[in-house]
Amino acid sequence: MYVVSCLSQAKSQVISRRSSLLLSLVFALIAGLGFSLRAGAQSAPRVQIITHELAAHEAAWYRLSDIQAGETLYVRVETLDGNFDPFVGLVERNLQGQLGEEFEQLVRRALAEGQDPIAMLDSFASDNFIAWDDDGGPGYAASLSHTFSESGDYWLLVTGSPFHESFGRFRLTVGINEPAVLTGEAQATGDEIIALQLADASGRSRVQELRGRLSPPSFSTFFDVRPLEAGDALYVFAEPLSGDFRPTLVLSDFGGKPVASGNFGGATQTAVLEYVFDEGGRGYQLTVTACCRESDDAPVEYRLLVGVNAPDVLNGQAQTQGSPVLNTPIPVKIGIRLQQITNVDQKAENFDAVATLRMEWIDPALAFSPDTCDCQFKLFTANSFNQFIQEAEGKWPEFTLFNQQGNRWVQNRAVVVYPTGRAIYIERFTTTFQAPDFNFKQFPFDIQHFFIRVDSLFPAEFYVFENDAEFTQIGDQLGEEEWYIVESSASVTTTIATTQALSSRYSFDFNMRRHLNFYIFRIFIPLLLIILVSWITFFLKDYNKRVDVTSANLLLFIAFNFTISDDLPRLGYLTYLDTLLTTTFAISVFVVLFNVALKRLEQAEKTGFVQTVDNYTIWLYPVAYLAAFSLVTYRFFGPFF
Repeated sequence: MYVVSCLSQAKSQVISRRSSLLLSLVFALIAGLGFSLRAGAQSAPRVQIITHELAAHEAAWYRLSDIQAGETLYVRVETLDGNFDPFVGLVERNLQGQLGEEFEQLVRRALAEGQDPIAMLDSFASDNFIAWDDDGGPGYAASLSHTFSESGDYWLLVTGSPFHESFGRFRLTVGINEPAVLTGEAQATGDEIIALQLADASGRSRVQELRGRLSPPSFSTFFDVRPLEAGDALYVFAEPLSGDFRPTLVLSDFGGKPVASGNFGGATQTAVLEYVFDEGGRGYQLTVTACCRESDDAPVEYRLLVGVNAPDVLNGQAQTQGSPVLNTPIPVKIGIRLQQITNVDQKAENFDAVATLRMEWIDPALAFSPDTCDCQFKLFTANSFNQFIQEAEGKWPEFTLFNQQGNRWVQNRAVVVYPTGRAIYIERFTTTFQAPDFNFKQFPFDIQHFFIRVDSLFPAEFYVFENDAEFTQIGDQLGEEEWYIVESSASVTTTIATTQALSSRYSFDFNMRRHLNFYIFRIFIPLLLIILVSWITFFLKDYNKRVDVTSANLLLFIAFNFTISDDLPRLGYLTYLDTLLTTTFAISVFVVLFNVALKRLEQAEKTGFVQTVDNYTIWLYPVAYLAAFSLVTYRFFGPFF
């Protein structure tokens, strides 16, 4: 029995061991299955793609929520437009606003101490970021990967490289357990949010403040609204700063169709406007008009507050933040270097000139990332620049020479564009300019006004000219022998001219005098000698000879008059030289008549009376010329002219 009992007990123990082993295997399988399920859930790839725009020295923070230990983060930041050079960093806590201040202080201190900025950035980033990258992707693209050892929330920073000023739109691709993010081939997986920007739910909050002036005749202006995305809300607030008026607001789409308005009838002292872009928008314009003015002549000033996804704009108290919402007029520095005057046509009232025109401006739409061309700037000819403008969907400050006559022959034309959007346009040309302000009354001592006027083909809401004083100048050798420049100036005005719209005009004015050597030695001295010869004949008592000499003088004066008239147009007034010659002609005619009269009196045997009169005439003759010339000079150059 004992043996049987032992055998039974042994059998039971074997069965028990087998059952325990079986249960252990079952539990192990269940645990393994659970682990596999958890691992499978953890390794499922997730990808989110975000596009955003940053101004210079601006940063975007994104929160990575509910990250699990063992998951791997992949990040790639690429430039879409502008010259944005991305920098990306990962931190364990929200340091929004803090890192930027610390880094700026560190930069100032390092530069003051003469430290290497590159080594400084490496040290700072390694001390403050779990992972970071500046140019780890292709070109200037930034990319990083990091495997988390602890679960929780993390924060991702995207900003421009600290080594230079950069701005523009970028694409941020964030992936969990998806290495394809680093190659740029990853696709977004559904609507799941991995990164949430801290600024607000939309991540696109911007506020811009503008101040301006409205002037006659329209008392109105407009601004291009920068492209907005679907779901963006535009908020506008306007109030007067000076003048008695009430602002009105109108938002129009790309076809000029009004889609929203504010204070349209001028019912209130301020105007507000709100509009939601359900499908996004490009080409929208915001018009500001001064309504219900008491005076139609005095300019008025206004304040405009514009925000995207910032409803506090409507109370007029929002603070400026983020990139601009509206495109403001772009300043264009413009100058002309006059290198040669090849001809002055007084009859046609024009002049031919060789000059170089230079314009410089900064347009963010023209900015590009240097890694796209491995270059520090792009050089274009006219045709290639037009193609570049079309590809950038931008424009440039096209112009016309207002007083140009005929064709403009361009020797060379080039445009240099830098990554920041800074552009320099240079054109050397030859053309004929109208000079309608010629006034020949004081000829040949006249001062003539010449000018070159450059009109913008775009309204002043797009481009505003500024005088480039460093470039504007007169060449040392103009090549025009008759004239020389006595003074020059450049100015910029806003006028309704070429396009019949209020546009910017650059005027380069210069005054010129004649070299007088020709007129002194070819006209005035011969004229004086002729008068002197005529005076000498008064000492002769042969009145027949006197008549012959003075009659010959009349022919000389007529010849002088024809010589001068060949250089001038057929004027409706007498010039100074015309008046002198006419006066001389009149005195000569009088002298001929006087000598004939004396001859007749002599023939009438009134010799005593003739001699008495003749003695006085010898001295009255030069006095008469002197008095006549003085009166003529006073008439043209005196205070009453």
